[in-house]
Amino acid sequence: MSDVRPGRLKVYLGAAPGVGKTYRMLDEGRRRAARGADVVVGFAECHGRPGTEAMLDGLEVVPRARCSHRGGRFEEMDLAAVLARRPQVAVVDEFAHSNVPGDGRNAKRWQDIERLLEGGIDVITALNIQHLESLNDVVEKITGVPQHETVPDEVVRRARQVELVDMPPEGLRRRMAHGNIYAPEKIDAALANYFRPGNLTALRQLALLWVADRVDEALQEYRTQHGIGGVWETRERVVVALTGGPEGDTLIRRAARIAARSAGGDLLAVHVARSDGLAAGVSHASLARQRKLVEDLGGSYHSIVGDDVATALVDFARTENATQLVLGTSRRGRLERFVTGRGTGETVTALSGDIDVHRVTHERAGRGTLLPSRRRTLSTARLIAGPVAGLALPVLLTAVLAQLRGTVNLTSEALLFLLTVVGVACIGGVASALIASVTASLLLNYWFIPPVGQFTLEDPNALLALGVFAVVAATVAAVVDRSLRLSRRSARVTAEAETMSSLAGSIVRGGATIPALLERTRETFGAQSAELVDEPPDSDGVASVPAGPGAYLVLRGRTLSSSERRVLAAFAAHVGSAVERARLAEAAAEVEPVRAADRMRTALLRAVGHDLRTPLAAGWAAVTSLRSRDVEFSAEDRDELLATADESMAKLNRLVENLLDLSRLQAGVLTLNLRATTLEEVLPMALADTPGVEVTDTEEIPAMEADPPLLERVIANLVGNAVRHTPAGKKVLVTASALAGRVELRVVDRGPGVPTGGRERLFEPFQRLGDTDNTTGLGLGLALARGLTEAMNGTLTPEDTPGGGLTMVVSLPFAEQIPSTRSRTPGARGA
Repeated sequence: MSDVRPGRLKVYLGAAPGVGKTYRMLDEGRRRAARGADVVVGFAECHGRPGTEAMLDGLEVVPRARCSHRGGRFEEMDLAAVLARRPQVAVVDEFAHSNVPGDGRNAKRWQDIERLLEGGIDVITALNIQHLESLNDVVEKITGVPQHETVPDEVVRRARQVELVDMPPEGLRRRMAHGNIYAPEKIDAALANYFRPGNLTALRQLALLWVADRVDEALQEYRTQHGIGGVWETRERVVVALTGGPEGDTLIRRAARIAARSAGGDLLAVHVARSDGLAAGVSHASLARQRKLVEDLGGSYHSIVGDDVATALVDFARTENATQLVLGTSRRGRLERFVTGRGTGETVTALSGDIDVHRVTHERAGRGTLLPSRRRTLSTARLIAGPVAGLALPVLLTAVLAQLRGTVNLTSEALLFLLTVVGVACIGGVASALIASVTASLLLNYWFIPPVGQFTLEDPNALLALGVFAVVAATVAAVVDRSLRLSRRSARVTAEAETMSSLAGSIVRGGATIPALLERTRETFGAQSAELVDEPPDSDGVASVPAGPGAYLVLRGRTLSSSERRVLAAFAAHVGSAVERARLAEAAAEVEPVRAADRMRTALLRAVGHDLRTPLAAGWAAVTSLRSRDVEFSAEDRDELLATADESMAKLNRLVENLLDLSRLQAGVLTLNLRATTLEEVLPMALADTPGVEVTDTEEIPAMEADPPLLERVIANLVGNAVRHTPAGKKVLVTASALAGRVELRVVDRGPGVPTGGRERLFEPFQRLGDTDNTTGLGLGLALARGLTEAMNGTLTPEDTPGGGLTMVVSLPFAEQIPSTRSRTPGARGA
């Protein structure tokens, strides 16, 4: 199998049912077959649409596999048959479909498709946007309909092609109204609910944006493979540079407005963790607040490492194919800019090339303090300005003092020259200080030490003055140089701590998955790729560090400095920890079923110890009394004892039946007889032993696909639970409605209700929420009701009762839905 070329996947993606995905998928299968490819249909769901069914003509259809589950009969794609057939191309519909459990089948159809791809078979499939895992909750908020069948986004992103099948909402609603999507009796409900214009517009936008992101990834990959560094202005991507200073909020909002001017514009905020001058003024609290602001505005936050801020910013912008760069004007004052040279903004503008640079003014512009720059080395401007100042400043001072001759004594003149030397040392370092000291001592000796107008170098005092100037200059320059080194080291440590703090923040926010950590590492160090390998590679441009036993974190694309390698080692430790946590999670997942079974067994033993003993003891006592020959019972007493025995045995029988049914459900061996069932058929029997129940709105409700005895058990358990929690004098209400192909039966009580956070515990076996005694049973009623409902392809969910209380909603499909799919003959629409 390792020598087989993996198959290629193509996905037809739609915003909603009915846009034509299956039709387009089958049409491509026909076109490939016409070109000579060996094409088979592994599974196609036409939903009774004649136009789609006609597309099967001329295509070979692999017969479906028939399977049973909980008494029902189902049809699934025959994966083994398709693999044995080994076509070149397999057409497989419903990418997100959940397979019927049993017989070693994969849980999801997308896993079946991965098996086909591993076997070298190309696959064409179809998918709706609501089935993507990342958009599942968003779609539920928009439509109000939960989606239980999902596909991980990464699986779809690995597809060789993703083609959007698009249709305007008005056109899709017209297709619905003409009966081209659903049966006529379902059209009105669908148009009034899921297929509302607003819903369809929102779903369409989600699909367009997701495909646009997929296209953007493909474009980035192409640019990387072909070494394209220029900006392709396919869409507006705005990068805003953050320093952690107070101007960050202004820059972010300005950049967000620029990005919002074009549809689909992206906002990316970047902070450079670095060891140069702009590290001054960094506030981690401000960065955290600004990161939240960026995310609130729909942007993304990035942190990268770079010694040169301007180069790091431009490189990041080019890597992200940014079209615009937003920076704040310098917070340094004019004198500081003159002393320290060109700033980041000017350098970025010079390096930006075809990227537009916006310099945004703010209230902190030009108000920085006069501090020496903490660059890794002296800037070019300072290297030039230092020697020039060492020659020019002593000459200028000499000219000034010559005009003041007679008003300033020799001591003051010497101190002024010494101050000039110190100033030059601060600007240009040791070499400039030595030049200034020699120049100043010679000028002082010639112009101000008697005899004026000639050098007196043979004089010991003149030589001493020259020596003092040289020592002072060297000492000051050494102090300045040491200060620069310590500042550089401190800034580097701060940058490393900032980077690790950002990583820790990502982990706390839930981004600690291994792929997320690898992407974070790649982005932080500006590498082309980051991966985990078993052995470190030996090649240029590759950095590797251990990430746990037998694993190495490898970066490709650039050579790292020693300080960056230290940070990389910390990243590797986090990645190694994530790998270990993943292994532990897998081990815990394997143990969890055993623990669950043990908890169930323990709970059962505790509950049975009392709840089965109580009716057994009462019945036993009644029978024992009746058999006693020492007491003569009246006819009334005998009837009462017999009634007690009968009631106890009936209660015991119900408890045992509930236990047996629950065990059958958990074992998956409960036998079902699903057929068309009406409420008139089951409600009288379900409510026969429960007085005080009001039934309304159950007339003209369509038949459901259900097992009548089991549905009766479900309703009886729900009503019994509602009666037990409804205050005296109030009735339990049973009502029903039909919507979107399903019947919803509601059992409404007026009890205390259940908090939202505790509702799922209602359905755990042996739970009796709200009960204060031990006489109310095993607590199996709701657990069994949900299990039986789900076995009949339905759902049981709790809701708040308006005005107080709890409403249990049983939802089951219309009777005509399932038979129409089961009656289909596999392969009947073949060639």
